[in-house]
Amino acid sequence: MTARPVGAGMPPLPRHYVDEAPFDPGRSEPIGGEGDDFYRASAWRLTWWKFKRHRVAVAAAFVLLGFYLLVPFVEIVAPYGQGKRDGNFLYAPPQRLHLFHEGRFVGPFVYPYHFTFNLETFQRDYIVDKTKPQPIRFFCSGDPYLLWGLLPASFHFVCPPEGGTMFLLGTDRLGRDLLSRIIYGTRVSLTIGLVGIAVSFALGLFFGGLAGYLGGWVDNVIQRVIEIIRSLPELPLWLALSAALPPNWSPLFVFFGITIILGMLDWPGLARAVRSKLLALREEDFVKAAELMGASKARIIGRHLIPNFMSHLIASATLSIPSMILGETALSFLGLGLRPPITSWGVLLNEAQNLAAVQLHPWLLTPIVPVVVIVLAFSFMGDGMRDAADPYH
Repeated sequence: MTARPVGAGMPPLPRHYVDEAPFDPGRSEPIGGEGDDFYRASAWRLTWWKFKRHRVAVAAAFVLLGFYLLVPFVEIVAPYGQGKRDGNFLYAPPQRLHLFHEGRFVGPFVYPYHFTFNLETFQRDYIVDKTKPQPIRFFCSGDPYLLWGLLPASFHFVCPPEGGTMFLLGTDRLGRDLLSRIIYGTRVSLTIGLVGIAVSFALGLFFGGLAGYLGGWVDNVIQRVIEIIRSLPELPLWLALSAALPPNWSPLFVFFGITIILGMLDWPGLARAVRSKLLALREEDFVKAAELMGASKARIIGRHLIPNFMSHLIASATLSIPSMILGETALSFLGLGLRPPITSWGVLLNEAQNLAAVQLHPWLLTPIVPVVVIVLAFSFMGDGMRDAADPYH
């Protein structure tokens, strides 16, 4: 009997391909398709790679980028001036935007309307005239303004029709376009969050750095101050400090006063985060080496310790900005924050305090929409940054 060869009748093994490039011990394969050496990447680059995989956080970042790109150019984007009034359209309802008129494409346009005074309800009844479409103008000359408070200009991206109106979100009690005022309020409401977090960031880094690195009685004193501040009810404290601002201050001073108040009440949480990180890092070998080389305490904290967890601090700061915006909105809504002629989302919502006004003119609540969008966007982006900055995630 003839012996059968081993493997006879079995399918051939798949062919193995071997990289013919010469072996380079210093070369390592990139991970995740980033195109760079994973093992040599800095902590910032690793954080960026992980953040890009968080799709919701990236989408929220693009939303915030769009809002903040709007801030320097609100005068150009808003169709009306900030204080433009039209006495013929008090509490006018929103005008609908149309593209087709009687089956024919016209482009973006609105129908004009006029009002009749209702003697039974003592309200204005607005009647839409659907026989006269009024095309909206783009890249046009409109209400004059001072760009950045310096350059006189009248250019707008969008303008109302010639001899017509374009109140896409309605008007307020003085006949001012609500959409334009929301766009103007974007500058103040978003800026106050950044300025407030800058104040909070500076205080948190300073006091948290001292408490975490020096320890001893310095740590005890700072921790007791933090505990006292955190034990106070937040909203009544905001109200008390805001009410203490002199009523004769200019709107600019009131803006900075509210910003400093929000920043001074938000730093304890950040300071404790900084303290806990410094307590864990101050015993590391690189800190001991810096001390033996004669580096000062300020240099060790600022040059060696804080940069090692800066990504965590940025994530924490990002999550704190929504509380700043909500704080300003709440104070202005209650009449103790920013005051006219400054326009912010909270100032706009102040006109919606009256239940009757909300029932009769519900479009006055529209400024709450950008507040919700911004707060959610910051929360989603902050969650993504926090997960990306976590080395154990």
